Amino acid sequence: MKSIKRLLPFLKPYRKHCIAGPVFKLIEAILELYLPLIMARVIDQGVATGDSGYILRMGGIMLGVVTVGLLCALVCQYVASIASQGFGTEVRNALFSHIQSLSHREMDRLGTPSLINRVTNDVNQLQYAVAMLIRLVVRAPFLCIGGIVMAMSIDLPLSLVIIIAVPLFVVVITLVMRKTIPLQQKVQTRLDRLILVLRENLSGIRVIRAFSRTRREEERFGDAVDEHTRAAIRVGKLSALLSPATQLIMNLAILAIVWFGGVRVEAGGMTTGEIIAFINYVNQILLALMVVANLVITFTKAYASAGRVAEVLDTESSLVQRSGTVAATEPSVPEIEFRQVSFSYGGGEQLSGISFRIYPGQMVGIIGGTGSGKSTVLHLIEHFYDATQGEVLVEGRDVREWDPKELRRRIGLVPQKTELFTGTIADNLRWGNPQTSDEQLLRAAHLAQAAEFIERLPDGLASPVERGGANLSGGQRQRLAIARALARDPQILMLDDASSALDYATDAALRRALRDECQHMTLVVVSQRVSAVESADLILVLDEGTLAGVGTHDELLKTCETYREINRVQTPQSQGKEVQA
Repeated sequence: MKSIKRLLPFLKPYRKHCIAGPVFKLIEAILELYLPLIMARVIDQGVATGDSGYILRMGGIMLGVVTVGLLCALVCQYVASIASQGFGTEVRNALFSHIQSLSHREMDRLGTPSLINRVTNDVNQLQYAVAMLIRLVVRAPFLCIGGIVMAMSIDLPLSLVIIIAVPLFVVVITLVMRKTIPLQQKVQTRLDRLILVLRENLSGIRVIRAFSRTRREEERFGDAVDEHTRAAIRVGKLSALLSPATQLIMNLAILAIVWFGGVRVEAGGMTTGEIIAFINYVNQILLALMVVANLVITFTKAYASAGRVAEVLDTESSLVQRSGTVAATEPSVPEIEFRQVSFSYGGGEQLSGISFRIYPGQMVGIIGGTGSGKSTVLHLIEHFYDATQGEVLVEGRDVREWDPKELRRRIGLVPQKTELFTGTIADNLRWGNPQTSDEQLLRAAHLAQAAEFIERLPDGLASPVERGGANLSGGQRQRLAIARALARDPQILMLDDASSALDYATDAALRRALRDECQHMTLVVVSQRVSAVESADLILVLDEGTLAGVGTHDELLKTCETYREINRVQTPQSQGKEVQA
């Protein structure tokens, strides 16, 4: 119930709808209960006596009752649609906004496919449940209770059939509900797995085909589909028991009423019209209970979905945020400082006891082997994660004291994996600052060595970019990503292996442009190429999460074995020089 309470505030804007809908549905139910009584009078007083005028008058009343009931049902349907769709919109917006506030640690734990499934499929289940709540939750119980009262008012002894049948219905519904709730949660988990496999296959289709793994991936997808299917069939089998079980109880009840009702009519205790009205009430009662049975299935699914949605909304970001004010940076204060920083993603330690200082306007290179923690350093500066131990400072302030938007406004990041978005080249370059002029965009493109291919395109900056930049080469995507970071004119520019897809000539031209034109920026370059960092004012050498060396290129060749080894592998001709040194 905690998850349901967590979502109730999203219905507050639709309180009037949630009240008006059931009220109109209640009026319809009252009119529906009145119809069998009119029918009984038509049979007993009109048909039995041959009074055609009475039959016509009562038929007109029945037509009016049905018309009013139809109008009430339409009003209820209308307000239920507004409330359910509005509720779904509110929940989706809240989910999306909350997901944006989570740290990368929570995003990694929940998983992208699961989050997509929760925002789409789970919210759809909740929307449908809200619509059914407004339309049927009041009507079905009222018809059931009202039908029992009306049937008892017609003939109390014969009502024993209903009193026996109703508890049997309740027992069947309860048993099914207790079995299906946990199974429905497993179905949603299997669906998460299915979406994960599907997403990996669609995003990695080129790799799959390149390694001729299409058949293997078809089998993997088939296994995920089979797991989901088996879980869904188990729920379906239990849910399918409701219809035949309830039909059996209903038909047995009607059979008993016809049998014992015939005896009552023969004895003169009931009329034919009353028997027909009684059977109508029994049908209304048992049909209402069947609606309740279907509602149980709907609410079972919704309950499972509510738990999954509430889990996301209740997930707090692990990032520590302190209050603080932005102060002017003094030249003597490091732009970036690590103080005995250690960090772990949850497995082994990624960084251990890292300390260094980067001053304003410096170009700093970070180099090391694969998995040494180079990208992690940048993630901690951006405050994507909190350090396990130690402090990360930007402009002399702990990143936990910065407002995330203010911190990231000062930083331009070009990540390892280039992400471009559907739109135009100009749209992508303006991500950091929507007010950037075309002239500023072209200047950023020139610095990033992207202007050449942009100007060759028929539409220039207005040229389209497909999803993920699929219509561009790897090098073009990287250059656009660098231009996007430069276009916002950040104080700190961080390039995370951002030139890996560039040829050596373009890479060299990019480094020269950054060195000459971006002297006001603090530049942090992560690379596995010595050539990309050898001209840096300071080079940090990482080795398995520890800081193996700090200094310039020449200093490290003398003092750092790890850096000498990297340089030796990449530039064999330098071995003789290193020995002499």
